[in-house]
Amino acid sequence: MLRLEDLRIALDGFDLGADFTVEAGARVAVIGPSGAGKSSLLNAVAGFIPLAGGRVLLDGSDITTLPPDQRSITMLFQDGNLFPHLTLAQNVGLGLRPTLRLDDQERSKVAGALARVGLDGLADRKPATVSGGQASRAALARVLVQNRPLLLLDEPFAALGPALRAEMLALVAELLDETRATLMMVTHAPEDARRIADQVVFVDAGIAHPPAPTEALFADPPPSLRAYLG
Repeated sequence: MLRLEDLRIALDGFDLGADFTVEAGARVAVIGPSGAGKSSLLNAVAGFIPLAGGRVLLDGSDITTLPPDQRSITMLFQDGNLFPHLTLAQNVGLGLRPTLRLDDQERSKVAGALARVGLDGLADRKPATVSGGQASRAALARVLVQNRPLLLLDEPFAALGPALRAEMLALVAELLDETRATLMMVTHAPEDARRIADQVVFVDAGIAHPPAPTEALFADPPPSLRAYLG
């Protein structure tokens, strides 16, 4: 369970507040206008930006002051964060050991993760030699080997076409079914929220509103969300 307790972000005149709980295993889409603070919210949860106030608790433990690598959180950014000079297997292996000094069991785990996301046989390829969809799959494989209870996605599939984006979201859903991880995903596409999320956090006017059931929220949106959806 993720608890944001009176959380406040203040960056260069930008302020965002959040006070809500995300239950374990929930799949939450984070939506709102550009510049509202969706990515900042995820970065604060992950520990990449400091808080101006409040606390972040994960499964009852206060992780507010912990550095990102000491939180039980995996975050996937918009660009997938693959290193171009490393092979796909090495990029996935970074999820286990930054030094890439893997033992046989860890190498087997990397190979299994690549196979699970449909990249069997491409382990020695570099990111520039595969398609955008395959690169996204490699980034997901790195998430898979880390096997952490909270997954944060910051529009990692935004650059993909609609069909491929839907395919990647279906793969994410399958991985969540297997790992039972909790998901928070930033998206600008309401159809993506409907496709994968059972709850939605709407971010607007300096507030990240508590999660609300996806279908009910879209069926009867408050005025600010209705304006955003057009």
